[in-house]
Amino acid sequence: MRSFAIIPAAGRSRRMGQPKLLMPWGESTVIDRVLEAWQASAVEAVVAVVHPDDRELMGRCLAGGAVVVQPSEPPAEMKDSILWGLKRLEDYGLEDGDAWLAAPADMPALSSSLIDRVIEAYANDRRDKPHIWAPRHGEKRGHPVLFPWSLAAEVAQLGPDEGLNVLVDRYESRPVDVEDRAIVEDFDTPQEYDRLRSQLEP
Repeated sequence: MRSFAIIPAAGRSRRMGQPKLLMPWGESTVIDRVLEAWQASAVEAVVAVVHPDDRELMGRCLAGGAVVVQPSEPPAEMKDSILWGLKRLEDYGLEDGDAWLAAPADMPALSSSLIDRVIEAYANDRRDKPHIWAPRHGEKRGHPVLFPWSLAAEVAQLGPDEGLNVLVDRYESRPVDVEDRAIVEDFDTPQEYDRLRSQLEP
C-alpha cells in the first residue's frame, strides 16, 4: 500500500492580510514546518497545489521537497485544488488499495507521527471495502483525512457547492482517536495565528 499527500496551498489569505503560509513559525515559516512534517511521514510524495502567481511560495515548496502544481487558473475552492492534485497523482500509477491524504496547508502543529497514525489505521484495516479515515480529538474530526484511491474519481462528481466532507459523510469515515489538538488547529486571522503560535510553536 502506497500513500500520497495533497496540500492545497493556493488560497490568498485575505482575512490574514498577508501570505499566511510564509509567516514565521519557529526558525522557519509555516509552510516549511508543514512540509517538514509531511516529508518525515510515511507518504511517498507530497503534492502542493500553489496559486499560479505565487513564485515565493512555489520556491518554498520546491525547497521543502514537494511536487508543485500551479494550475493555469487560480482554484476557486479547496476542492478545485484537490482535483489538480489528484490529476498529478495519476502519474504515479496508484492502484485501488493505495491512498491519498489531504490537509489544509495552514496546520503547522501537525506532526509526522499523527499523519502516520492515520496511515497505519488504513493499512491495518482488513475489511473487504476500504474506508475513509480521519483523526478525531474528542468529538471533533480533524486532518489529515485519508481517502482510498478508489474514491478519487468521485471528487470530480461532487456538486458545485459540495466539498470533500460530502464524501467523508457518505462513506461514514472511520475515526482515529488522538489526544493531540493539532489535528484541528489552523488559522485564518492574526488573532488565531498569535494564539496558535503562543500555544504550539516549538
